[in-house]
Amino acid sequence: MNTITNIKSSISHWLQSLDLGSVFVDYAENIISIIVVISLAFIADFLTKKILLSVLNKIVKKSKNQWDDVVLERKVFNRLSHLAPAIIIFYLNPYVFDNNQSLWVDIIQTVTKIYIVIVFNLVAFAFMNALGDIYNKAAKNKKVSIKSYIQITKIVIGFITGLIVFSILFDKNLSGIFTGLGAFAAVLLLIFQDSIKGLVGGVTLSANDMVRMGDWISMPKYNADGTVIDISLNTVKVQNWDKTISTIPTYSMVTESFSNWRGMEESGGRRIKRSLNIDVKTIMFCDHTMIDKFNKIDLLKSYIEEKRKEIEDFNTNKGVDEAEKHINGRVITNIGTFRIYLENYLKSLEVINKNMTFIVRQLPPTDTGLPIEVYVFSKVQEWAEYEQIQSDIFDHIYSILDVFELAAFQNPSGNDFKALIK
Repeated sequence: MNTITNIKSSISHWLQSLDLGSVFVDYAENIISIIVVISLAFIADFLTKKILLSVLNKIVKKSKNQWDDVVLERKVFNRLSHLAPAIIIFYLNPYVFDNNQSLWVDIIQTVTKIYIVIVFNLVAFAFMNALGDIYNKAAKNKKVSIKSYIQITKIVIGFITGLIVFSILFDKNLSGIFTGLGAFAAVLLLIFQDSIKGLVGGVTLSANDMVRMGDWISMPKYNADGTVIDISLNTVKVQNWDKTISTIPTYSMVTESFSNWRGMEESGGRRIKRSLNIDVKTIMFCDHTMIDKFNKIDLLKSYIEEKRKEIEDFNTNKGVDEAEKHINGRVITNIGTFRIYLENYLKSLEVINKNMTFIVRQLPPTDTGLPIEVYVFSKVQEWAEYEQIQSDIFDHIYSILDVFELAAFQNPSGNDFKALIK
């Protein structure tokens, strides 16, 4: 700093040697000093941005690490470079003006301090963004979002920055400001209640692993049924299957119910649960002709042979003759045989997961017939292909009904009444 003083003294002696008058000399001395400081600030800015940052960019690009590339992309170093001219002005400013011009020194120092604080705030924001990108690029962290934590950290940093700026402007001690904030705690809670609730909700969702990025969730209250694409401090965004975006308050996912289909996706199967109603008028005992026809079906051959022998042995031991076997003995039915056929048919399909729940059953009859329910799991979970598999299965089921002399129940249509009139 002695060098700066010497330079200023030399400028003063030079101006005085020109016999321009003391007032003019003072003004000229200040103007030249200001120009010198501004020039040094521009030089510092040029050296930092054009040379130092350029060298740093080349080093980062040659590096095999990924994190430094992200820091560079988020312009952390670029924002940090804005400090160079500010530091030059801050430290040289007191040597520009005389003691009787201390007001200007104080104003420039105050503005420079505020500028430095704001730059540090922007650097912290850029670094937090880079930290989030680095975290998201890690494969093991892809499903867990830390966006809400980053956002609340930014709020805290911004709040502290505001307090520091306030303390600089009004020359107040930070400890005194923090002490005074206690009186405004209720007001602050009211102002930031959504952010606080969002933080609590985000922490709860994360701690209990309730929602991850990419999860398929359903929340009818918010018309949400699709994939989670973003989890932030205040909202969770869901891209629905029709490509619309539903926005759900983060805290509501803790206080209200929603369905997460991740368990289904991780289980290795997707449930097929559908029934068809059989017209009870078509349910009957099987005669020899029907049994012989069923015996020719590969999926039923072993069942028919085993069942036929079992029934014949039972009827013989009970002394039941052919005429009364329907009353006192046992007989194969078309509905029972059809149910066994469905079980064997579904077991023959590669797309059905046999290690998960596998049921073909009768449900209680209703006024629309006797429901036969298929309750199995598909190995395929992708929606379009899953629906195709489900449709193929029931295409076959409805088409095979006639072989068993069964019919699906259907309410009378206009054509039925026309046929009745004719």
